[in-house]
Amino acid sequence: MKDYMITTDNCADLPESYMEENGIGCTYLSYTMDGKVYHYPDFLPEKEFYARVRGGALPTTAQVNPEQVRMLIEPYLKEGKDVLHIAFSSGLSGSCNSAKLAAEDLREQYPDRKIYVIDSLCASMGQGLFVYYALQKKKEGMTIEENAAWLEDHKLNLVHLFTVDNLFHLHRGGRVSRTTAIVGSVLSIKPILHVDDEGHLIAIGKVRGRKKSINELADLMEQKLGSYAESCDTIFISHGDCEEDAKLLAERIRSRHHLKTVMIHYVGAVIGAHSGPGTLALFFLGDSR
Repeated sequence: MKDYMITTDNCADLPESYMEENGIGCTYLSYTMDGKVYHYPDFLPEKEFYARVRGGALPTTAQVNPEQVRMLIEPYLKEGKDVLHIAFSSGLSGSCNSAKLAAEDLREQYPDRKIYVIDSLCASMGQGLFVYYALQKKKEGMTIEENAAWLEDHKLNLVHLFTVDNLFHLHRGGRVSRTTAIVGSVLSIKPILHVDDEGHLIAIGKVRGRKKSINELADLMEQKLGSYAESCDTIFISHGDCEEDAKLLAERIRSRHHLKTVMIHYVGAVIGAHSGPGTLALFFLGDSR
C-alpha cells in the first residue's frame, strides 16, 4: 500500500513551495535573535535574517519537542495514513529523539498504523535531498517499509561538502578554536567541511580564498562520487545568502556531469544561525561520505 505520508523538519531547508506541491509535512525548530523568539510561520525572510547576522546579531536555536512532532503526525494517522518521518541529524540536535519519543507514544494509540522515524544523519539540503529521494521512491511505487529500508541503507551515501565565509560562527558553535578563527579570517583561510557517518560537522581541509574554496567543493565531489559518477544527475546546493556563488558552483559541476535536477536554496535560519552568512554547501550521492 502506497498511501503514506512523508514528513520532515525545517532543517531540510527545502523551498516551501516544493513542500506544498509534494504534500510533505513539516515540523519546525525555532530560533531566538535580539531577544525575540521566532516560531513558524513568523520567521524572518532569509535576506533580512542574514543581514541582521552580518550586523552582529547572534541567533540561537531550539529543537522540536515530542509534542510538536505529535501535532504533525497524529492528523495523518487519524486519516488512516502511515508516516515516514525523516529527521535532522541526531549528531547535531535532539529533534530526532523527540520524533522517536512521539512515534513510540503514537504507535500505542494507533496500533494499526505504521510510523517510521529515520535519523537522516544529514543537515540542510543534504536532509532535503534525502527527502527528495524518499519522495521519488514513493512515486516509483515503494511501500513505506521498502522506502524506510532504502533510506537506512543509503543515508551514508548522502555526501555533504561545504565551506563558510566567516570562521567566527563555527567558533561560536564550538567547531573551531578562537585562534583558528582569527588567523583564518586574517589570511582568508576557508575551511572545507563535511558531515561524517555520525552526523557531525568535521573539517577535512582548508584553502586560501573564496574562489579556491568553490573549486575545491567541485573537485572533492569527483573524489567522493565513486561508482555513482556515471549516474550522477542530481545535486542540491544551499547557501547563506550567496546565491551567485551557489550558481557558480552549479556551473562548475554542470561542465563535468549531465545534470537533470539542480536545486539551489537558502540555508535556513536554524542551520544558518550556526554556519553564518556566506556558507556554501553541496549535496549528492557518493560511495561514502
